[in-house]
Amino acid sequence: MSQATSMEPLSARIPGDLYLWLAQLRVEGATTNSDKLRVLLGQLKRQHDGAFDYAAAHAWARDLTGQLRESLVVMEGQGGAHSEVLGAILDHTTAALALIVSHAPKDSGQAALLEDALVRRSFTLCEALLRQAITASAAAYDPEVIRRHVANTIELASNLPLKKGSSNG
Repeated sequence: MSQATSMEPLSARIPGDLYLWLAQLRVEGATTNSDKLRVLLGQLKRQHDGAFDYAAAHAWARDLTGQLRESLVVMEGQGGAHSEVLGAILDHTTAALALIVSHAPKDSGQAALLEDALVRRSFTLCEALLRQAITASAAAYDPEVIRRHVANTIELASNLPLKKGSSNG
């Protein structure tokens, strides 16, 4: 067996409330406390080592929001309620966090690329939210949520100077 795949015993004394929390914690691919510790320590090591590529970071970010996503699916299944607004925000947050976690720029050029990706992603969310403002009520748990918060954004956008030769005006 190679050293990378060898299993080493680990013993630790932990407070009772932490033990109960671990026992009740749902960790994908883990059923026993030992399995859970292996998975969680592996995730922590990848975070620490900065070994996340974008796809792995995206999966990790989805795991972080898993409880929320699951509760929304249950609510939708029970009553049919669905929010495109919250879905767009969750997707944006997951992707933005994955971009942030998976990058460690070594120079200003790499930082500029990360910045560009994050700004592009943020404006994609902004566009999705603005689309919801066009209709009389947003596809959201609270149909008025967009209209309550969009006024300042519209005011700012309407005051942006247009570039010469722009087809927007």
